[in-house]
Amino acid sequence: MANNNLSLRSLLEKEKLNGINFLDWFRNLRNFLKQERKEYVIEELIPDEPAANAPRAEKDKFKKHMDDMLDVSGLMLATMSPELQKQHEDINAYEIDTKPQGDI
Repeated sequence: MANNNLSLRSLLEKEKLNGINFLDWFRNLRNFLKQERKEYVIEELIPDEPAANAPRAEKDKFKKHMDDMLDVSGLMLATMSPELQKQHEDINAYEIDTKPQGDI
């Protein structure tokens, strides 16, 4: 499966989002994220940070979500044209995904 993920990632990097190929780019992105089990990052709101006295499992879940969000945001930016990277470099994966399509 590692080779399959690598080839999907290569496809995303080769076919960078340029403003007119959003649907193809997004379909490829979702396929990659499904295989990586990180699709939830673009579908779910960012959870609130747990309280200091929250159970360890809750803190770990939050940390995993934040780490995965950084990975996905980086991938999304790496697979955009330089102009789009500049527009989106300060927002996270969930916000990029939920931005109106005309803004991409």
